[in-house]
Amino acid sequence: MSNDTVNDEPLAIYPNSNLAPFNTWTRDNLGPIHIPAKGETIQLTPENIALYKRVISVYENNDWVERDGGIFINGVAATSYTFKQDYYWMMGDNRHQSADSRYWGFVPEDHVVGKPVFTWFSKENLEYQETGEIRWSRMFRMVK
Repeated sequence: MSNDTVNDEPLAIYPNSNLAPFNTWTRDNLGPIHIPAKGETIQLTPENIALYKRVISVYENNDWVERDGGIFINGVAATSYTFKQDYYWMMGDNRHQSADSRYWGFVPEDHVVGKPVFTWFSKENLEYQETGEIRWSRMFRMVK
């Protein structure tokens, strides 16, 4: 299997849209993606609605309606939006076996409940297999 895989399930990759360019993204080659920050204002366009609609409606608790070619947030016509909190893009370190932001999108700051403390296990190869050297020098090291 090559590292840059063809997406066998096009709707599996965030933002789970069959619209271009999202329908060409793979687990190894996606983006560009802009991660929203608290207080940042973005213009709402047909090209970025798929990326930010869930954040605005679900995580920021707004009523989102698309009607007559326009976007209405909480009943008001909107061409831009200002984010209420920071968001993160979470990536697993075993990327071909990780269910991470490539599949479920942005993580709002209020969903982050902990922080890493130390590296528990580390192997040399990228794929989890029975072969591959254990990287003892990385094991049980504190995360800075």
